[in-house]
Amino acid sequence: MALPRKLKNLNLFNNGNSYLGQIAEVTLPKLSRKMEEWRGGGMDAGVEVDLGGELITLEWTAGGLMLDALKQFGITSAVGCLLRFAGAYQRDDTGVTDAVEVVVRGRHKEIDFGTAKPADNTQHKFTTSCAYYKLTVNGEVLIEIDPLNFIFNVGGIDRLADQRRALGV
Repeated sequence: MALPRKLKNLNLFNNGNSYLGQIAEVTLPKLSRKMEEWRGGGMDAGVEVDLGGELITLEWTAGGLMLDALKQFGITSAVGCLLRFAGAYQRDDTGVTDAVEVVVRGRHKEIDFGTAKPADNTQHKFTTSCAYYKLTVNGEVLIEIDPLNFIFNVGGIDRLADQRRALGV
């Protein structure tokens, strides 16, 4: 029997600046595909056809005021902010720790300053809309999604290679 890998600690970097000790939590992006049901003649049941990827967002909560992140709000480039999540996932049966890294590039869509109350927790929540995503575990790139450059790699397989070839790009 094996125990699961559990997140034991994390850090978030913004354009290379470490937020160690300043981040309360990170909600990693949900990866999803836009699917549409199709049932054509001669089919006994419908199937879902894949119409491409859905929007990717990363949410993160800071313990308080983050001046450098606030100065990024309204940035005009779709890939203007580079965020890197670093997580240490550990199995309690073996003690083995896996290094998990999620890199996104995007821009802050929303900043929620929460409730301002003296002597109370003043967390600020950021929602970052991402135009690039890469998941790496122990140095191995597992998923890379780059819509602006028509890249979608999973487990070393370039899932858009045939489409790029068909389009002549």
